[in-house]
Amino acid sequence: MSEPKRSGRQARQAERSQKGAGVGRPYITRGIPTYDILGEENLRRIEAAADRILAETGIEFRDDPQALELWRAAGAKVDGLLVKFEPGLLRDILRSAPAEFTQHARNPANSVRIGGKNVVFAPAYGSPFVMDLDKGRRFGTIEDFRNFIKLAQSSPNFHHSGGTICEPTDVAVNKRHLDMVMAHIELSDRPFMGSVTAEERSEDSIEMCRILFGADFVDQNCVILGNVNVNSPLVWDGTMTKSLRAYARANQAAVIVPFILGGAMGPVTNAGAIAQALAETMAGCALTQLERPGAPVIFGNFLSSMSLRSGSPTFGTPEPAIGSMVIGQLARRLNLPLRCAGNFTTSKLPDAQAMMEGTMSMLSAIHCGANFILHSAGFLDGLLSMSYEKFMLDADLCGALHSYLDGVKIDDNQLAVDAFAEVGPGNHFFGCAHTMANYETAFWDSELSDNEPFEKWEAAGSEDAATRANRLWKKRLAEYEAPKLDEGVREGLADFVALRKEGMADAWY
Repeated sequence: MSEPKRSGRQARQAERSQKGAGVGRPYITRGIPTYDILGEENLRRIEAAADRILAETGIEFRDDPQALELWRAAGAKVDGLLVKFEPGLLRDILRSAPAEFTQHARNPANSVRIGGKNVVFAPAYGSPFVMDLDKGRRFGTIEDFRNFIKLAQSSPNFHHSGGTICEPTDVAVNKRHLDMVMAHIELSDRPFMGSVTAEERSEDSIEMCRILFGADFVDQNCVILGNVNVNSPLVWDGTMTKSLRAYARANQAAVIVPFILGGAMGPVTNAGAIAQALAETMAGCALTQLERPGAPVIFGNFLSSMSLRSGSPTFGTPEPAIGSMVIGQLARRLNLPLRCAGNFTTSKLPDAQAMMEGTMSMLSAIHCGANFILHSAGFLDGLLSMSYEKFMLDADLCGALHSYLDGVKIDDNQLAVDAFAEVGPGNHFFGCAHTMANYETAFWDSELSDNEPFEKWEAAGSEDAATRANRLWKKRLAEYEAPKLDEGVREGLADFVALRKEGMADAWY
């Protein structure tokens, strides 16, 4: 039996779905180029500065004797805790790292490709507080943590469940990682991140993935990410290096991220902070390859500024945003996947400041070529607070960025020459055949913007965007349905969590 002929509109909708356009796809393949702001000479100067930092000042590796032994065997100069690297050594080691890799989801349709032209949006990470318009600012709980996973899972604008979306402060520090990973597995069928706050917690996170995916599959495929931070300036502490080595040892991806607050943990000048970031990140990425050559790793970066009058951190400012462009160029020269920038703001409310700073920072991630964009939604209060309303507003921005990243398609339908012939001079296109065939897919449609006439908006209560976002997150949670999970897998995970918790007393610091 032959397939029935589709109308022009049906055919275009099918084509859009098959080619992964619009929201709701597992990840974005960018249709616009990256924005390179520096030429070869200046890039080489930054790389030379990083090489001098590595060779002359060096980096301390604390509380991890095994890391020091790996460096010594690789040919670095080890003097106590201080490690110095001859120019070219780290780049040689990094040649074994993959330029692209797949992070598998428990639902294969939601697996993501990280690297190359691919872009993955994940929620913000690490806030101890949460806030909303109803209850204000408060410490995060495991209920809040689960709520944000549900909101991310319910939105077609994200591709990843994230990691520590907020700290569940009502669960003991040494046990909360078990509940967090379990929540990601149960409440989302997208990829997720594990714990990095201790080596054994990293190993627990990976072991839960072995229960979920099977040990052999995990050994050969990336199923979990671990976000590890440098203790800038120029210190890698053992908590982080042991965790990144645990991920690499299991063939899982460590995301290597220096957090450089200009004027505090790094120089106030952009070029100096970029050179420092390059040195610190290359060292962390290379350590994963010494642990297991070929293990996936993500070159990460987090540049930020500060108010030099008060000493307060500032986020979403122009200098780190433009600095991200250079970081993108440097990561591509190393042929490594990139995590850079995100939706950053120091605002205490989901207001105009929050959206202005967040959009500036988020666009820098888009244009610098970031592949994995952590902090895509919810970031408020300098990352101290995760906001329900900001999460929904940022999700809307992520939806718009899907269309922005698709670029401009050129074909006969898009050029619409026949529509001009139908409409003719001086007439409108609103009811023409081309408009009717394309109207459902022509433009991105916001869930939160109000585009009604002023009088209609006023008559409906004069609501602002934050109020609309407040209503939407409550609706999403009320309608949420968890994706199916095999009961045998669920029981195996529950038994593992219970056994691990029974073996340790609660620790709250």
